[in-house]
Amino acid sequence: MAPATERRSALLVAHGSPSAPAGPERTIGALAQRVASLLPGVTVGGATLAAPGALEAALAALPSAPPLIFPVFMSDGWFVRVKLPQRVGRVCGEPFETLRPLGLDPALHRLCLDYASQAARAAGLSPGRTTLLLAAHGSPGDSAPREAVAAALRVIAGAGVFRAVRPGFLDQAPYLEEAARIDGPAVCLPFFAGRAGHVEDDVPRALAAAGFDGLQLDAVGHHDGVAAIVAAALAARAKRRAA
Repeated sequence: MAPATERRSALLVAHGSPSAPAGPERTIGALAQRVASLLPGVTVGGATLAAPGALEAALAALPSAPPLIFPVFMSDGWFVRVKLPQRVGRVCGEPFETLRPLGLDPALHRLCLDYASQAARAAGLSPGRTTLLLAAHGSPGDSAPREAVAAALRVIAGAGVFRAVRPGFLDQAPYLEEAARIDGPAVCLPFFAGRAGHVEDDVPRALAAAGFDGLQLDAVGHHDGVAAIVAAALAARAKRRAA
């Protein structure tokens, strides 16, 4: 049996920001470095789809064997199902494997619960008396983003930690501006992989329009715990392949 730590390669791919690609490129690169530090013997790269040529350059910099592709996306929507395989396939020219996106990993759902409940307590809020609002993108033409949010909500609500848990979407009902009209203490957790655009602008704008005065958290994709989740997923897949 080959050891799981033999020289392998993996590429973390995020969507990025077409209008301002540099920031998300730095962010995915930093995440790749943190993941690599947890996986001795594995070369880990990072790239966004939005930065011109970044994905192709990152693939070319990895060892010759097809890398494991880890989508730093919140669902297996069109970009993960169609665009990402097309772009990678044109460079690799041979079979490659794409892992489950970050947002579908149950470990991320547990991280959402821990992050939100710890932040609430740090702010002096009792989670049992607090509503958790999960802000997400959504899509009117693709059920995958909504299903990913529903999976996270099942874990969070099932824990019985918060008084109530509800979703709010930017691009489909229930819209965030409506869902954010909450009586009593509340915490808003953006269910996004990155900050650019939506978390920095659209989410705060919707919350302000709703008169939301609760605690606003950073995107869960920027939590320090994400690196360990990605590393664990890559290590588990490498172990299964070696066996």
